[in-house]
Amino acid sequence: MPVTAEDLSVPAAELLIVGHYDKAPGYATRRPTGSPSWLLLWTEAGEGLVEQGGTSFATGAGDLAVLGSGVAQHYRVRAGAERWRFWWAHFQPRPGWAAWLAPYAEGDGCHLVAGVPPYVHERVDLAFRRALQDARWTPGLARVAPAEARVPALAVGGPARELVLGAVEEVLVLATASARPEDTRTGEEGDERVRRALAIIAAEPGAPHSVASLARAVALSPSRFAHLFAEETGQTPMRVVRRARARHAASLLEVTDMDVGQVAVACGFVSPFHFSRAFGKEYGMPPREYRARLRGVSG
Repeated sequence: MPVTAEDLSVPAAELLIVGHYDKAPGYATRRPTGSPSWLLLWTEAGEGLVEQGGTSFATGAGDLAVLGSGVAQHYRVRAGAERWRFWWAHFQPRPGWAAWLAPYAEGDGCHLVAGVPPYVHERVDLAFRRALQDARWTPGLARVAPAEARVPALAVGGPARELVLGAVEEVLVLATASARPEDTRTGEEGDERVRRALAIIAAEPGAPHSVASLARAVALSPSRFAHLFAEETGQTPMRVVRRARARHAASLLEVTDMDVGQVAVACGFVSPFHFSRAFGKEYGMPPREYRARLRGVSG
């Protein structure tokens, strides 16, 4: 019979446990001396109320609460809410995670990553489902039976622990990178939209970007977007797209054996001729010469 969180009033610091609850009003967990492990709470639906030390906050759908160890905890279904459905995990954080969480600190070891965008929710849910299944993974077995969503799982073996920690890390990256701390939400809205457009271009330079498509992605009209983009960056959107494609092409020329035509297609150029001309403007030489120089080939 698997060990569950219900079997442990306070999970030991070295334990790694993940689970999913759908609780009705009246549910509450109180740890007067805190937990030796960290606790992550991802709300899918309903509302919870989280207290740690002297800090208190409500959590709703799309909110991620991360509670440090060693401080008194009390979390429960929020008064007036019909339910609280949430994923949870007890864990010890990796050193690099502190920097991601720092902008979301609330005090007393609490962190609230509020308002994670809806487009991220499915990936977060999949990461938790994978963690629940990977907690039972054993080397040498061909497969692991699908995990029951309502049965918490304890990751015991080293490989299983690393897989589950990887999933927890994915959740933290997705949430902290897509949400914004409260103190950054008061700036001009246009700045954030331009930054979002730049991120879209950088993530996939070879996509069929246009002023219209980028404007739709950041909920602006094409004319407003083009004006704002130029005002913020000093360049037109398509100029930035062309530069991003050229940089991507330079990387492919350096580390792959794709021919120039294949690189042109992969980077979103309409033809090898167009690619060569645009690349030459950025690097001062055609693609073939650029690759030859990188590889020390003369002529």
